[in-house]
Amino acid sequence: MSHLDRLRAVFRRALNLPSDACVDGLEYRAIPQWDSLAHMALIAAMEDEFSVMIDTDEMIDTSSFAKAVELLEKHGIGAAAV
Repeated sequence: MSHLDRLRAVFRRALNLPSDACVDGLEYRAIPQWDSLAHMALIAAMEDEFSVMIDTDEMIDTSSFAKAVELLEKHGIGAAAV
């Protein structure tokens, strides 16, 4: 499973979305499920899934699926790790 597929699964689990929900264009607060509490759960789930530590500034900056991908790449997961 690619890191993107793993990240999509993390988003779906943390935001309690259907397993076939498209999350690639998702942005913070664009859906009712992604509120501030769900955001904290999402960040924690990303840390667990990818064994990374996300600092406060990064947490605040993770305002979309695309930003989450960029964050993982910054931590050496995904395209930056190739």
